[in-house]
Parts: sequence; C-alpha cells; structure tokens
Amino acid sequence: MAQHGPARDDATRDSAPEAVATDTDAPTARATARDEPAPDASEQNVPAQDAATRGGPGRDAPGDDATGSVASGSGRFGRPGRPLRRSSFLVGFTGALGVLLAYTVFLGIRNAGGILVLVVIALFLAVGLNPAVVRLRRWGLPHGLAVTVVALTLVLLIVAGLVALVPPVVTQTGQFIEQLPSYVEELRRNRTVNDLVVRYDVMRRVQELANADTVGRALGGVLGGAQIIFGTIFRVLTVLVLTIYFLAYFDRLRDLGYALVPRSRRQRVSLIGDEILTKVGAYMVGALSIAVLAGATSFVFALVVGLPYPFALAVVVAVTDLIPQIGATLGAVVVSLVGFATALPIGIACAVFFVLYQQVENYLIYPKIMRRSVEVNEVAALLAALLGVALMGVVGALIAIPVVAAFQLILREVVLPRQDRR
Repeated sequence: MAQHGPARDDATRDSAPEAVATDTDAPTARATARDEPAPDASEQNVPAQDAATRGGPGRDAPGDDATGSVASGSGRFGRPGRPLRRSSFLVGFTGALGVLLAYTVFLGIRNAGGILVLVVIALFLAVGLNPAVVRLRRWGLPHGLAVTVVALTLVLLIVAGLVALVPPVVTQTGQFIEQLPSYVEELRRNRTVNDLVVRYDVMRRVQELANADTVGRALGGVLGGAQIIFGTIFRVLTVLVLTIYFLAYFDRLRDLGYALVPRSRRQRVSLIGDEILTKVGAYMVGALSIAVLAGATSFVFALVVGLPYPFALAVVVAVTDLIPQIGATLGAVVVSLVGFATALPIGIACAVFFVLYQQVENYLIYPKIMRRSVEVNEVAALLAALLGVALMGVVGALIAIPVVAAFQLILREVVLPRQDRR
C-alpha cells in the first residue's frame, strides 16, 4: 500500500504537465478549427442554423452573433458596405426645392427693387443725419425733440428747393405757350421754312399724324407724365417718413444689428460698425457743406451778372454738386446754358466762372473737408461712382463714396491682418 502511494503521486505529477499543455494548446486548436472550413451540415445531419446556434464557426467571426449572421447574410458575396443615409430621390428633391426657393427670392427682390432703393436712401439719410441728432441731445434736448427738429429742418429744405424750382418752370412753360402762336407766325413768314414745308409736304404729314391714335398716345403721354409726377411725390414722402422712423429708432436698430453677431466677436464688430457709421455721417456733413458753399457762390455770381432766377439756379448747383465726380459739371452746364440763352457775354462769363470755381473746389475745398471725414483713393472713388451710376443711378453715385470708405476700413482692419497671420 505504501508503494502504491508514491507511484500514484508520480503518475499524477507526470500527467499534470500534459494537462497544462492541453489547456494551453486549446486556443491554438480553436484557432485552427476556426480557420478550417465549416463541415457540411448534410454530412453531420445537423441544420446550419443549429450549428450556428451551438457555436459553430459563424459565431466566432468578428462582430457576428445569432442576429448579426442573419442581418449580414451568408458572406458569400463580400462584406456589406455602409447603409445609405439619404436616397438619391431625397437629395434631388431637396436640391430642386433649394433652386426654386432661390429663384423665388430673386423674383421677390427684383419686384421689390424700387422699395428697396427707397429703404437704402432712407437708411443713408438717417445715418448722415444722426450726428445732428446726437449733437442736439448733447445740448440738452430730449431724443424725440431732437429728431423732430432735424426732420423739420429737412422738410423745410425740401420745400425751399421746390419753391425755388417749380415757379420758374411753370412761368417759363406758360410764357412759351403764350408765345407759341407768334413763333408759328414768324416761321410762316420765313421763305426758307415755307420752301421746306412745300418740298417735304409737311402739312399733309401733320394732318396724317393728327388722328385718333396720335391723340390717344398724346393723352397717354400726359397721363404718363402725371403718373411720373405723383410717383415722384410718393417716393419723396416715403423716403421722408422712413428717414424719420430710422432716426427715431436708430440706436435700437444699431443694437439689434450688433446683437445678431456672436458674442465673442460682438465688441470688435461694434467698434468697426461705429467707425463706419461715423465715416458715413462725416461724409454726409462734408458733402452738404461743399454743396451749400457751391450754391451760395453761384447765387452771388448770378446776382452779379444778372442771370434770371438766381435762387433756382443756386439750388440746381447745390443739388447736382452732391453727386460725386460729375455733379459739379452738370450744374455748371445748366447755368452756362441759361447764361448763353440770356446773352453771349453772360454765357462766356458763366463758363469761365465755373471752370475756375471747380479748380478751387477740387484742389482746395474738397480735400480739406473730406480728409477729415473719409480717406478714399481718387481712382477708387471714380470707379465707385461709375459703378454706382450703372447699378442704382444717381442714388448709387451718392452712396458710392461711403461704401468705398467702409470697404477700405474692413479691408484694412479685418482682411489684411487675417492674411498676414496665415
């Protein structure tokens, strides 16, 4: 019995390494079994599903389980790709809706172009007149009273301009209608005119033109002229009302615009925006000062040389002088034509006066006033004025210089430093 004990212990010790080796080699055996092809279910008389359920080779595949094997298929045709998140129909339909929405917005902007232009004019006037409101508030006036004073001053200026321009136009038109028969009689007494009338059969052509269609078109032209007049009055009143509203709520609109900017950039945007608004207001003040000076100088000159309607001509010069680059020339041409119609020496004097005055304004007055408000390159100002006239007419020419000044500020403070940091 004692001899059997050690033998049994030795047998136990001899068999232990074999057991350990068997346990260690188990993963290798399982890996070898996993790499081998699965036995046919028909040979084992076991269904494929049961084999997978019992832990067949399909279960040991990475990411496979009983449910995954059914979802991923048999695996005979390759690994499945990612599922489609959006169908081609949905993408195409969404793109078509985007194009349709963009076209609708374009049509809306095009149809509302006239109103949008009036809004831009009102905003520009409000930005230009806001420094006057701020100055009045510093003098102790309440905000509402300051806006009222500025609005009344603007209305009085418009009324004064209309009073200066409308009576001369009406008077000259009435005088032309009264003297029209005498002009016709003088033409009839002229032998050369009579020869031309006979040669080209002018009377017959006049009779052919004097029919119902011609009269209807003439009436349509009269109605069209009335529509233009009333449309102009409506636009002026609209701009005036919008300007008053923008002046009254200027601070709120500005704060609302800054509130739309992310908070991390709001301070910088507000500083740049306030600087742009300051430049626009300074430009308006400078442009009005130069225009008033040009009108006053023209008024004095018209009184000296004896031009008719000197105040009306001074208003024309002041209004046209607000247009950058070409406005002063337009006013000079109008006054010179009136001077030549009055007398030849007066016309020559008008031409010489405006040539000299424009040189003084361009090289002395304009640089001294505008350098304190906006710093715009001459080439950029000329190109901006031309583009403004092409896009929005006279209104585009008026707002061209402040837009260029704002663009230069953004370019200098935002774009160029960002490019330098890259």
